[in-house]
Order: sequence, then structure tokens, then C-alpha cells
Amino acid sequence: MVTVAALYHFAKVPDPSTVKGPLADVACNAGVRGSLLIAPEGINGTIAGSRKGIDTVLAHIRALPGFAGLEWKESHAEAPPFGKLKVRLKKEIVTMGAPGLDPASVGTHVDPADWNALIQAPDVAVIDTRNDYEVAIGTFEGAVDPETTSFRDFPKWWDENKERFGNKRIAMFCTGGIRCEKSTAFLKAQGVEEVYHLKGGILKYLEEVPEEESLWQGGCFVFDERVAVGHGLRELPYDLCRACRQPITAEDRERGAFEEGVSCHRCIDLHSDADRARFRERQKQIALAKARGEMHLGR
Repeated sequence: MVTVAALYHFAKVPDPSTVKGPLADVACNAGVRGSLLIAPEGINGTIAGSRKGIDTVLAHIRALPGFAGLEWKESHAEAPPFGKLKVRLKKEIVTMGAPGLDPASVGTHVDPADWNALIQAPDVAVIDTRNDYEVAIGTFEGAVDPETTSFRDFPKWWDENKERFGNKRIAMFCTGGIRCEKSTAFLKAQGVEEVYHLKGGILKYLEEVPEEESLWQGGCFVFDERVAVGHGLRELPYDLCRACRQPITAEDRERGAFEEGVSCHRCIDLHSDADRARFRERQKQIALAKARGEMHLGR
């Protein structure tokens, strides 16, 4: 059984380049794979490995100045969900394109056990901060879908739609909580007084709230080989289009637009013939690696 840890923490990192090398070495030596992003505002990522390996990496991050309060969400997978380790330097650990926000000035955290009562209150508007393809496979009952294709689109969407929310309190949610840290800070900077967000995100809600009490409908897209999870963080029967990295169902695979590793109905018109030729070669290499009992690193 593979342990998967989704983590983020906002803290000042004066020189991210000095953090990258040692963190990459620790993760590599611990046999951990996944993705870690380091920026002046903090660290974000999802990693997978043995229990000992994950504990080693988490202990290293928590020992960094300002990171003692690091929190993370854990789940498990039958097989390694990542093919390699990537540790990268970024300008932001979650890109919103709204400079000058204070991530310390965020909305009020709401525990999963208290979330249902909040979002059912008549004076509360619930906003899903995720992208359209994520919302398409699951969301909370009654939540507003901004229909954004990128988190960068959220500030523009809010500016165009803020009047519709009047004097309502705003409750926001996302996969693991990090986008809500930014989006609630953004709304507070825009003058919205009462802003709340789901602590630990959808993943924590699905882990802790019994299915019979849940207001969640559908699946939650995750950014690894599990593709989507449901209540109890059980893996759901979704695949991933390797061309656009979006979730697809068994029915989607039967559509004429689908070609394994090359296209699906969502991206068939988005790529050139040269792109598709490159994707076919990659898919060929994936098949060869699978035949050798290996995981292709380009997955």
C-alpha cells in the first residue's frame, strides 16, 4: 500500500533556491515520488511513497523556518500514483495572478463537521473555486460554478459577478484547501467581510463526513493517477486523458474522438497534427514500458 500526502503551507521563504536542493535530496533518498513546488510564499505538493519515506519528507519540511505548523491530507493507493519526483521553483505555489495578497489574511476556516450547517444557511452563497472540468464530475449541492478553465480566471469572474451575491456571506471550497487560502484572501481584499472556507478542502470532508450525512455529489478530481475519489477517499472509475490531463469515463472512451493517450472529446480540436503525432509516440513508449513491467516517466 502506497501512502499519498497532499500538503501546502504558506510561510515566507526568503531564498527558495536554497530549499530546493536539500528537499529534493531527502525525498529522492526516501524513495518518494510526486511534485513539490517552492515559492517565496510557501510550499505546495502531493507526494507518494512508503510510510517511512513520507514521514521523512514531512519531518524535513516541518523543520524549515516557519513550517512547524504544516498540515497535510493522507490517502492510500494500491500502486504508485506518480512516475517520478519533481521539485520546482515557482513565483506562487498556487497561481492566481493577483499580486500583493496576504495569505495570512484568509477566510474563517470551517471544520468538515460544521460545513453542512453553514452551506445550508439561507444567507450563505457557496462558491466552488475549482476549474470547470473538476466541477463537472462532482460538487456540493447548490454550489455556484464559476465555469473557469484556470484559477487565474477567478478574479475576473468575481469582478463580473460580485453584485449577484448582494449581502450574502460567502462559503468557498476547493480540493485540498490551498486555492481557498488565496481566493478568500482575495475576497477579503475586495471588501467582503464574511468569508468562510472548508478546512482541509473536499478531501478532508470526504474522509470525515459519513456518506449518509454528506451533501457532496459525485467525485472529486485529484491530480495524480487515482484521477478521482469519493466518500472515504475511495478511488472512483475514472481514467485520465493523457493529452489534456482531464478526467474521462468509460462512456467517454467509447466516443469517436477518443484515442488512447492522444485525444478525447474535450481536447480533440485543441491540438495540431504534430501534437497528436508526438502524443502517439509517447503512448507507444508507455505501452513498451508497461510490457517490461515498468512505469513510463512521461505518464
